[in-house]
Amino acid sequence: MFWSKIFLPTLKDTPQDAEVVSHKLMLRAGMIRKVSSGIYTWLPLGLRVLRKIENIIREEMNLSEAQEVLMPMVQPRELWEETQRWEKMGSELLRIKDRHDRDFCLGPTHEEVITDLIRNNVKSYKELPLNIYQIQTKFRDEVRPRYGVMRGREFLMKDSYSFNINQSSLDESYQLMRETYKKIIDRLGLKYKIVKADSGAIGGDVSEEFHVLAENGEDTIAVSDSSEFAINTELLLKDGEDLQSLQGKPSPDGKGVIEIKKGIEVGHIFQLGEVYTNLMNANVLDKEGKAQNLYMGCYGIGVSRLVAAAIEQNNDDKGIIWPESITPFDVNIVAIGFEKDEKIASASINMYEKLSSMGYEVILDDRKDGYGTKMKDAELIGIPMNIIIGKQYLEKNEIELMHRDGKTSIGAYEDIETIFEHFKNL
Repeated sequence: MFWSKIFLPTLKDTPQDAEVVSHKLMLRAGMIRKVSSGIYTWLPLGLRVLRKIENIIREEMNLSEAQEVLMPMVQPRELWEETQRWEKMGSELLRIKDRHDRDFCLGPTHEEVITDLIRNNVKSYKELPLNIYQIQTKFRDEVRPRYGVMRGREFLMKDSYSFNINQSSLDESYQLMRETYKKIIDRLGLKYKIVKADSGAIGGDVSEEFHVLAENGEDTIAVSDSSEFAINTELLLKDGEDLQSLQGKPSPDGKGVIEIKKGIEVGHIFQLGEVYTNLMNANVLDKEGKAQNLYMGCYGIGVSRLVAAAIEQNNDDKGIIWPESITPFDVNIVAIGFEKDEKIASASINMYEKLSSMGYEVILDDRKDGYGTKMKDAELIGIPMNIIIGKQYLEKNEIELMHRDGKTSIGAYEDIETIFEHFKNL
């Protein structure tokens, strides 16, 4: 991709309504643009990151033997009445009517739809366990959308639902999803904690959240300094206590002391048990031929929210610093004088083609702008590797390799493949 061809409207100044780092940088880096309060268009650079996260999630879900479907965003009132959530969800549930005056909602979640699907199509314990997932747009009518895509009204989410014949089978499905989520976030290259949590409006008994650690995190969590123990502070605070009183207290698991951290919730897993299957009469025949309510698990991960969380955890005063697994491009070729010097243009295009053939995703900055502008944009969008072709190439046949974290190296142009592979490992 040539920079002059990609739709990449970067901004020098931060829009006034942007509050947190990720929102500011996503706007400035030309990743998103606001359509309405809490609703955004994803531009090419942002969409590349979003799709990479989506693909990692899909790969790990498929390895867990979950099966992908696509359920409708528009859902009928009747299903929500069965679970008594049509009224219980309150104003977050955006209700609409069709031309026949029938009630529908824009789905904030899909427990009702998936349970209806399973009760009508799965009849025997022999078809279980079953784990169904989708990656799809959700809508929750937040009263105060803020922080860009981190708390928007429309967002992309992976939600999955396991169906089991009994509690022990549900325990196994739950643990498999727990491990799958760990693999996903490990592959994304993010630091995180698994936090004991409240089930909230979804329901159920067992509930854990996955929090990416970041200074601007919305949630305050208590973690042990010597173990994996982590819990939402509201579940740990007793009457009359505040956050300061928790700091330094012995960890409830008996290992180390409590530290207070900020986190961004990017995933939430639940054991729902029979909550929904009982309300919606979802059952199968067991070994004895008797009707048995299904046991159900629910597992959500915020795809679009993960983009913001990654930026919140990986940035500096110049811009974004992408983990390599989700960077929009692997390499940025910064051609200084591309439009003026045929030798620089030819060398830049040749390198672009060579690195592309090696399997790298490359963007070539062929704009007329000078070194300062090009490097500021390169630092802003956060691509890990920058190759600078300019004056040194004309004078000494050398190119400069600059990593986003500041490491640099200079080498002969003809030996680009060797020095590039070496520099990647510095």
